[in-house]
Amino acid sequence: MKVVCDREKLREGLAVVNNVVPSKSPKPVLENVCLVATVDGLEILGTDLECSVRYRIPVGGASEGDTKDDKALRGGVLRVEEPGVAVVPARVALDFVRDLSADEVVVSTHDNACTIQGGEDRCELVTVDRDEFPVIASFGDQATVAVQGGAFTRLVQRTAFAAAREAGRYAMHGILTEYDDGQLRLVATDGRRLAMSSIPADRRGPTERSRPAIVPTKGMLLFCRVISDPLEQVQLHLGENQVGLKTRNAEIFARLIDGEFPKYSAVIPRETGNYLEADADTLTRKLRLVANVTGVEARAVKLKIDKGEMNLFGQSVGRGEARAQMEVEFKGSSPAEIAFNPDYLIEGLKNCEGATVKLEFNERTSPGKFTLAENYVYIVMPITVDV
Repeated sequence: MKVVCDREKLREGLAVVNNVVPSKSPKPVLENVCLVATVDGLEILGTDLECSVRYRIPVGGASEGDTKDDKALRGGVLRVEEPGVAVVPARVALDFVRDLSADEVVVSTHDNACTIQGGEDRCELVTVDRDEFPVIASFGDQATVAVQGGAFTRLVQRTAFAAAREAGRYAMHGILTEYDDGQLRLVATDGRRLAMSSIPADRRGPTERSRPAIVPTKGMLLFCRVISDPLEQVQLHLGENQVGLKTRNAEIFARLIDGEFPKYSAVIPRETGNYLEADADTLTRKLRLVANVTGVEARAVKLKIDKGEMNLFGQSVGRGEARAQMEVEFKGSSPAEIAFNPDYLIEGLKNCEGATVKLEFNERTSPGKFTLAENYVYIVMPITVDV
């Protein structure tokens, strides 16, 4: 194998694939990337058996006299002199290419070694037998859901933060992904809060209905990392055992979580008796202010609403108490009160896309429904406290 690449494009590809390559693994071959050179360009493959990446650097058709900018626009592989395959240590390859100063990098193999050279600088890496490297899936003619890359990234950001992180119900460690009636919907919960959002999407390929899938949060975040152009149409495939995302240069696959996701529709209030609208930035500041006195043992802030005014209260034994006040628009049974974990509210408000946030609830013991944007709701379970 012998390939001449643009250094920055090669570094970018190695960096993307290294996101899934484990630094230490019971299977040492997984600590490597597989480089596959063909007449069409260079593919970089990596996996941890839960997530897999197939990253393509196409031949760019560069010609003699091209400037650095010309090469960047055309493509990452300047020419393929000899097709072939090499399995090399992932982290070492990335670190060496990143630290090279040359604009062009030559990757070649001979005997049981792979040489990476830029100008006068070079390193020789030990290779692994290609047959030991796992088979990486690729996109075929399956049905896909097409969405704009930037919209998909925003959809993941709206929901991923609410997924469970602690040990417990395994299904909550992923994001429920559904396609129905032209809408792609993501739902994440940890049992104490729930984020749900949807965006328009187009169905492509066979018309059979996609079943809901629980995608690991790690896989969803990896999908977002490979979307470099927010205007690009990316394709999502929900399979029986894995989900795949295809962009211009990459195909990423994540193994689905096997389990039953909570019936989220049951906790979203359909009708509420209390409704308030508040400035999102002001509410965030007031919550932080009052939360300063609350401790781990009593992490709660009570909201008391009366007419056009909301008072926030927080206290903790050994620290004291704090109060804050702000103006709101309120409709409902006045006065009304409800208490929440302030960390959950502040984290949700970070994703509020408008100047104001809407909160709806029935009683102090019923869930609070926050509307953070169009087709974007955030449900938080209340806390019973005496403040």
